[in-house]
Amino acid sequence: MDTDTTEAGGAHTDQTSFGPVGVIGAGAMGAGIAHVAATAGHAVTLVDAVPGAAAGAVERIGAVFSRLVDKGRMPAGDASAALARVTSGESLDDLPNCGLVIEAVPEDLDLKRRIFADLADRQPSTTVLATNTSSIDIDDIAADVADPERVLGLHFFNPPPVMTLVEVVQGKRTAPAYVEHATALMTAWGKTPVRCSSTPGFIVNRVARPFYGEAQRIVESGIADAATVDWILRERGGFPMGPLELTDFIGQDVNLAVGTSVWEQTGRDERYAPTAFQRGLVEAGRLGRKSGQGVYTYAADGSVDGVEPDVELAERLVGGPIATDPLARTLAMLVNEAVDLVARGEASADDVDTAMRLGTRYPKGPIEWGREIGFDVVARQVAELDEAYPGGRYRPSPALTDGSIR
Repeated sequence: MDTDTTEAGGAHTDQTSFGPVGVIGAGAMGAGIAHVAATAGHAVTLVDAVPGAAAGAVERIGAVFSRLVDKGRMPAGDASAALARVTSGESLDDLPNCGLVIEAVPEDLDLKRRIFADLADRQPSTTVLATNTSSIDIDDIAADVADPERVLGLHFFNPPPVMTLVEVVQGKRTAPAYVEHATALMTAWGKTPVRCSSTPGFIVNRVARPFYGEAQRIVESGIADAATVDWILRERGGFPMGPLELTDFIGQDVNLAVGTSVWEQTGRDERYAPTAFQRGLVEAGRLGRKSGQGVYTYAADGSVDGVEPDVELAERLVGGPIATDPLARTLAMLVNEAVDLVARGEASADDVDTAMRLGTRYPKGPIEWGREIGFDVVARQVAELDEAYPGGRYRPSPALTDGSIR
C-alpha cells in the first residue's frame, strides 16, 4: 500500500492511507471500526483501559474474519493478513504515532475531553483526532485541545463492518482540509461519507426524532394502539420497522438518552421534548427486547406476544385528517425537520437523504419525500398540526415555502 503522506495545511494528502490507525475503546463500535480499518490495509492499534478488553476484542475480530472465510466472503489469506495488522494495548501510551486516531468510548463528555487532551499531547501535530460520538458537540470534546482544528467527528453506524454510512462532522474550529481528507479516507475504506456541521444529533439522530416521537404521541393520545401505528408505517409507508418496535429493538433507554441529548442541546426546544410515554417505559424497566418488555411483551424466542394491528382502523386513519393519520403526520414532520437542517446550512439536501436512507433504511430520503408530496402541502400539514397542538413542536419551517429547498 502506498503510504506517502505529504502534507497540505497540516493534513495528509494521500487519500488511501493515513498510515497507522489508533482506536480507543474496545466495545462493539471500537472493535468494528478496527475491523474496517484493518481490512482497508492499515496497521491498527486498539486500546482500552480495562485490562484484557482490547485483547479480547482482537480475538472477536479474528472470529468474525473466520466466519467470513467460512462463508466464502473473504479469502483466507486476506483474513489472516488483516488480523495480523491489529494489535492491542491498555493505554494511550501503547499507541504508535498514527495518521488517524478514532475514539469510541461511552458518551461521557468529561471522559472524551480528557482523552482528546491526552491524545493531542502524545500524537504528532498532523494526526487527525476523530470521535465516534453520536450526538456530543465536537467543539465541546475539543475544548482542551491546543490545536482543535484537527478534531472532527467520524460517526460510524452499528455494526461498522456492515453499515456503509459515516457522518463526517465538522466543528466550528475544525479545519476544512481535515474534513476533506477524512471524507476521502472513508470513501477509500468503502464507506459512504456524508458531511455535516456539529449540530445536535448531527443528521440521522436529529432528523429521525419525529419518526419516534409522533408514534409515541399518537399512542399516548389514544388515536391508535402501538401495533396499528407500526403496521401503518411498515405496510403503508414502506419503513422496514415500525417506530415503536424499532425503539424496543434499539432499547427504550438508549433511544430516550439520544432524544434527551438532542433536546438539551437545542435549549429544550419543544420540538424534541421526550414523551411521557417513553419516560414511563424506562422508569418501569420496560426497556424493550433486552428486558423482555417494552412497548410490547416478548416471548423467550423473541416473538411478540398476543398483539395484532387493527387493520380496519388503520385504513380509516390513513388519508384522513393529518392529526390522526400516523403516516402523513410522520412524513410531514420528517420533511419539516430535514428542510430546517438544510436551510440552516448544516448539511446538503443530498447528504441528508443519503444519511437517512443508509443510516435508518428509510425507503426514501425526507427531502425526496418533500418534493413528491409538495413542500407547500407539507407546510399546510404542519401548520394544521401546529394549530391542533400549539406550543412550538409543530412550527413549520420557513424553508418549506421560501423556495430555498427545491
